[in-house]
Amino acid sequence: SEQASLPYLAFEGATKRNRPNVQVGDLIYGQFLVANKDVEPEMVCIDSNGRSSGMGIIGQDGFLFKVSLGLIRKLLAPKCEIIQELSQLYPFELVLGMNGRIWVKAKTVQQTLIIVNILEACEYMTAEQRKQALAKLSGN
Repeated sequence: SEQASLPYLAFEGATKRNRPNVQVGDLIYGQFLVANKDVEPEMVCIDSNGRSSGMGIIGQDGFLFKVSLGLIRKLLAPKCEIIQELSQLYPFELVLGMNGRIWVKAKTVQQTLIIVNILEACEYMTAEQRKQALAKLSGN
């Protein structure tokens, strides 16, 4: 991870009196406002209309890991079979970053780790291998 500045006013509804509660080590989902080799990168957690649009501080629980950008692009496809198949296995939350990072949270730690392992392995699996692995996990 590289360092970037994140102003307090870069959150939806933030004012000088009403600051967001951001602690060192918090996981932030946002976008770059300034990214130039000569200037320190600056992040924001609002879009051009001033709305958060899902950006901000991500929950305390969950698991963050890194994958290839190719897998991220595959998972971001509108009708991604991988995510559809996983959602039938367990309910979970998923945040995909264009920097190759994925954050996953399921009901239990065990379910979260199963989803993480499947996501990491599915890059090298065929669709048939993936379906067989998911069938084993679901008990069918």
